[in-house]
Amino acid sequence: MPNLSLYQAVCLGLVIAGGLIFISLFFIAAPYGRHNREGWGRQMDERLGWMVMELVSPLMFLTFFWRGGEVQTVASLTLMVMFCGHYVYRALIYPLRIKARRKVPVATVLMACVFNLFNGSTNGWAAGHAMHLTPAWTSTPMFWAGIALFAFGMWLNLDSDAILRRLRKPGETGYKIPKGNGFRLVTSPNYLGEILEWTGFALAGCTWAGAAFAVFTFANLAPRAASHHRWYLEEFEDYPRSRRAIIPGVW
Repeated sequence: MPNLSLYQAVCLGLVIAGGLIFISLFFIAAPYGRHNREGWGRQMDERLGWMVMELVSPLMFLTFFWRGGEVQTVASLTLMVMFCGHYVYRALIYPLRIKARRKVPVATVLMACVFNLFNGSTNGWAAGHAMHLTPAWTSTPMFWAGIALFAFGMWLNLDSDAILRRLRKPGETGYKIPKGNGFRLVTSPNYLGEILEWTGFALAGCTWAGAAFAVFTFANLAPRAASHHRWYLEEFEDYPRSRRAIIPGVW
């Protein structure tokens, strides 16, 4: 992606797509996980689906990050570690920890692959070629604030995933009310953690691609968190009414 105008156009397209998805997900819940249902075509194993669609991002990121032969700086290499570190977990570790053997529509996996194709390439190109990511960038408050926010978001994401995994004992099925840590405040702290991760990534790099990814992440996960919240309120009479869906004390 050597053309700057093409890069900016793709980033703008991701933001526009995020806005459309944000609106549509209030009417149609994305068909995976507990919201999976008939009518979305052929299905595949959920674990394999996660691996296929999430591996696209780091592969595209690394391809465009190294393209051109420039010598990357500490700032750009830090962004690479942040981005690829998240996706190593999401593509190779998280799927193997899924206990329930569920299915996911192939269409959902393909749509995610398309997004990751554009998102990984734009962020890889930006991290590897942005002119402001010089050695001096590592002394800016934005860089360190972004790293701190990313680290906290990743902890919240991983911790919430662990709490959800521990809900079921071996052989158990069905859903229970998750409790503790982030779940004291919101229904989907794992989603909140991921939103904070990519907001931190956007701050640390201050690139158009990072900002577009943060916007898209919120647009995609916030409505899904709202769907989760409604589902829990309908399924469990004793579900804590003080919890919010995704933003503590607000929404």
